[in-house]
Amino acid sequence: MQNVKLPSQFQTAPAGVLNFPGALQQMNTRWRLILGALGALLLIALVWWLMSGPAATPAKPAPPVIVGKTGTKTVTVQVATIGTVLANTSVQVTSQVTGQLLSTGFKEGQVVQQGDLLFQLDPKPFQAALDQAKAAVARDQATLVSDRRDAARFDALAKQGAASGQQRDQATAAANAMAATVLADKAAVDAAQLNLDFTTIRSPVTGKTGPILIQPGNLVTANATNPLVVVNQVHPVKVSFALPQTDLPQIQQRMAAGDLTADVQAHNAAAQTHERAKVDFVGNAVSATTGTIELRATFSNTDDKLVPGQVVDVSVALGQYRDSIVVPHDAVNVGPNGRYVYALENGNAVLVPVNVLYDDGKTAAVQGKLKSGQQVVTDGQLRVIPGKPVTIAGKKGAHGKNAAAGK
Repeated sequence: MQNVKLPSQFQTAPAGVLNFPGALQQMNTRWRLILGALGALLLIALVWWLMSGPAATPAKPAPPVIVGKTGTKTVTVQVATIGTVLANTSVQVTSQVTGQLLSTGFKEGQVVQQGDLLFQLDPKPFQAALDQAKAAVARDQATLVSDRRDAARFDALAKQGAASGQQRDQATAAANAMAATVLADKAAVDAAQLNLDFTTIRSPVTGKTGPILIQPGNLVTANATNPLVVVNQVHPVKVSFALPQTDLPQIQQRMAAGDLTADVQAHNAAAQTHERAKVDFVGNAVSATTGTIELRATFSNTDDKLVPGQVVDVSVALGQYRDSIVVPHDAVNVGPNGRYVYALENGNAVLVPVNVLYDDGKTAAVQGKLKSGQQVVTDGQLRVIPGKPVTIAGKKGAHGKNAAAGK
C-alpha cells in the first residue's frame, strides 16, 4: 500500500486518528476481511432501510352492524295510562225501618235482578201498627158521621129560630175537624202500610251482590251507616282514567268527531286481548293538584272480565300520522345536534338527522331524508364512522328481533 499523507488542516487531529491508516496496514489479512464484511453488511442494511421507508399501517376492517328496514304506514298516536273500573251503579242497601232481620233471599256474590227479594224483616210490629191505624180511621169516620148530622140539625134549628147561630157554627166546626182527623188517620194508615212494605227489602238495581254485612237475627236500625249489602251493576261497567291537560286539544277534537276510543286490558296481563269502547265522558274541570282531566268509557262487560275497583291499562288514540316513514326503535340515536339514524348507502353508513313524531317502543315515526325500504343500523352504532363502510352482521333489530318496520 502507498503512504497516505494527510492535508495540513488535519495535522492537528488526535494521534489515534492520524495513525488509523497505519493501524489498518499493520492488521493481518483475516481481520481486514472481517471488518470489510461487516462494513458491507451495514451498508446493505442502510440502503434497504432508506429504500423501504416506514412500515405501512394495516387498514382497519369495516365494523359489523345489525340492520333493519324502514317502512311506510299510518301510525296511530296512542297515549297509555292507568285506569280504574267503576260499577255503572253501586247501591248500598240499608233498611228504612228498625226491626229484627229474619232472613235473606240471596247468596253472597249472586247476580240479582231489580225487584228480587234481598232481606225480610219481622213484619209483625208493623202489621199491628197498620191495624191500629185502620181502627182509628173507622172510629173517626163514625164520629164524623155523627158530627155532620149534628151540624145539619143545628143548621135547621137556627133557621127556625130554635137554636142560636153560635151553636150552629160550633156543630159545623166539630164536623169539619173530625173530617180532618179522618184524613190524618188515613195518612197514618198509608204510613203504617209503607213501613210494613219496608220490612221486605228488594234489590233496587240489577247487579252482583257483595258479602252480607249483617246476618239474620240481628236488630237492624233504620238508615244505619253500615249497609246490609252492596249491589254493583257490572253490566255495563265504566273505566275512569286521567290524561294530561296538554292533551286536551286533541281530546276535544276527537270527541267532537265522535271517534275518541279507549282500549283497556288487565294491568300487566300477559295476554294481549283487550276491550275497546268509545269515551263518553270528559270531566268539566282540570285537577289543580295533578294537572289532569278525567275521562270515562263504558264497556258492556258481558264476559265479566272487568271487576269494579280493578286497575287496568288504558290506551287512548289521540291522532294519526298518515303514510309516515317508520324505523325500528333501536335505529334512533341521540347526538349533540339532536336525533339521527345511520342509513346504508352503497355499503357506507350515512348519518341522517330525523325528527321523531311518535315512538311506541317498537317502531318510531320520523321525519327526515329517508326512503321506504332503506336499510338502517339498529345495533353497533358506537363503532360506526359516518360516511365509512360497514359490514352487515345480520338483518335483525335489537335483541335479535326482526326489525323490518311496517310489516
